Amino acid sequence: MRLDDYPEREDAKRVWLNQTEANDEVGALIDEAQSPQQEIAFRLGAQAGLRREEIASVTANDFTHAPDGFLRVWNDYAKRGKYRETPIPEELASSVRTISYDHNPNEPIVDVEPNSIYRWVKRAAERRYAETGDEGWTFLDVHDLRRTWGGHLLWDCGVLPAVVMSWGGWEDWPTFRDSYLGEMSPAAAEREREKITYVSGRREQEPDLGPVFHPTVETSSPY
Repeated sequence: MRLDDYPEREDAKRVWLNQTEANDEVGALIDEAQSPQQEIAFRLGAQAGLRREEIASVTANDFTHAPDGFLRVWNDYAKRGKYRETPIPEELASSVRTISYDHNPNEPIVDVEPNSIYRWVKRAAERRYAETGDEGWTFLDVHDLRRTWGGHLLWDCGVLPAVVMSWGGWEDWPTFRDSYLGEMSPAAAEREREKITYVSGRREQEPDLGPVFHPTVETSSPY
């Protein structure tokens, strides 16, 4: 994972989780879910970029009425006026189909208060810290899942910034630019690190093979 300071806070850090085959911290967090609702909540944050209020409001109909592979996310779930559509992985769609089989399609799938989702993430992160000893887990909260998602799309998948803004519901370009374009994902940081050649500053002494070129001057003797 990658950590960075908040400009205005000294007691917290921003977190970007890894999600590579070699180090899938997003998958590890999802595995910490202790119920189907928790699993879906973690996936909605880390794999669809939803805010905690949106996680606590999305319904089965928001999956079934959206195009295949997308989720409909409403700006205001009470008024249901404007909405956006964001892509989702098949694992998330499958989990929703399972849990919503005998569920009212108009009721929230993760039917808890947004603060409960915050606590779920914090407790899951505490378990990851106990397992790994990585102190970075102690700083993770639910917004970092959305942060990880946005960074992954931009830096690892190469999705256009305007498209990421649309999928994530960002409308303020300066904030998005500073918070996401200015911050790379852990995988991107690792790729850039691998470009560096570290030099010790000392050259090994090569054996003295003598001069490569012997200049010669041929002149005719005046005698």
